Amino acid sequence: MADLRFGAFLAPHHPIAEHPMLQFQGDLRLVELLDQLGYDEFWCGEHHSTGWEIIASPELFLAAAAERTSRIMLGTGVVSLPYHHPFMVAQRMVQLDYQSRGRAIFGSGPGALPSDAHTLGLDPMVLRDRQDEAMGVIKRLFEAEERFSYESEWFTLKDAKLQLKPLQERMEFAVASMVSPSGMTLAGKHEAGVLSIGSMSKEGIRALPMQWSFAEESAQKHGTTVDRKNWRIVLSWHIAETREEARKQAGEGLLHHNNAYTVGTLAGGDGPIYDTPDEAVDAVAFADESTAVIGTPDDLVARIRQMQEITGGFGCVIGFVHDWANREDTLRSWDLVARYVVPEVNGLLDGYRDSHRFVVENRGVWNRAGDAIASKIRENERALEAAELDEARGRRVPGSGLRVAEGAEKPKGDR
Repeated sequence: MADLRFGAFLAPHHPIAEHPMLQFQGDLRLVELLDQLGYDEFWCGEHHSTGWEIIASPELFLAAAAERTSRIMLGTGVVSLPYHHPFMVAQRMVQLDYQSRGRAIFGSGPGALPSDAHTLGLDPMVLRDRQDEAMGVIKRLFEAEERFSYESEWFTLKDAKLQLKPLQERMEFAVASMVSPSGMTLAGKHEAGVLSIGSMSKEGIRALPMQWSFAEESAQKHGTTVDRKNWRIVLSWHIAETREEARKQAGEGLLHHNNAYTVGTLAGGDGPIYDTPDEAVDAVAFADESTAVIGTPDDLVARIRQMQEITGGFGCVIGFVHDWANREDTLRSWDLVARYVVPEVNGLLDGYRDSHRFVVENRGVWNRAGDAIASKIRENERALEAAELDEARGRRVPGSGLRVAEGAEKPKGDR
């Protein structure tokens, strides 16, 4: 398989404390940094409640990010399709593709937050079927040469055709996948990539070994294809130079995130509440079924290789953006991953190590070069006298690593 790509997924998960304007600007600066550090992908989601997840329009945020970046791919992670008319989603994605100069990835989902669906008066039981239906219509709009009409129980198209197709010849579709087979099944049906968010939970990790088979079975059923290079595994991490530093930096924020958001908001109080930062870190990052990495670059390398073994292979590892640590330490964490984890996982340093090992193991071969320097010194009277003086002072002949031989005949001058 080709080199593993690296990216980031911003839900976002911001504690309710900071000025919203500054949060948006801070998130945009993060995208700029990731682009500069060579990350391959950036994703952001759509949410309308909880107070922690403040991006309501991923397309709007990514359009701003496109103006601040040059190479990183920009994915909607995700557009909640049942909340929108498919024609309008298609139009917005085409515009984003042009404004990003062909860097858009269309990620979709059924809607993650029950509170969002409730606000819109939508029955959770219909959301996944509506996502499926909308994906098919949007793909048809992207490809259609002729106008077409479409009648649905929740939207209507009459003589529809996009006046502008995507800049990319084939914009990638992607779907979110948790624990159930539904996301993978949709990926197989629509030839889409996958954003496996379930890998951040114990249940999701247990389900991973079987997940890709659901996509392959669905693709076979619908006469399509899927590719593991488009399978993205989402992981949570905070990285520092030492485990002790990482624990100290992330502990308080992780404790608050777990108790106030993961358990207090999403799970409605049904879940483990931790009393201390150390207890939270131990449970999340150092238990038998840990769901996050809080440690060093080597710790993250080991986890990624473990996930490759569990899954059978995937194409991209996505780091979940959180506010466990302060802003400076968080940015430093992303920097450390780019500098030390990415090259190690992808073997970018193997050639350097081989070259260094070869030189060290073959030192004797390079003595000829030192002998050449020493021979020229012996041929020159002044150079030899200087070498003898260095010898008397206990120093070696410069550049040769060779002491002047006792009783060596002095040259009679330059030749």
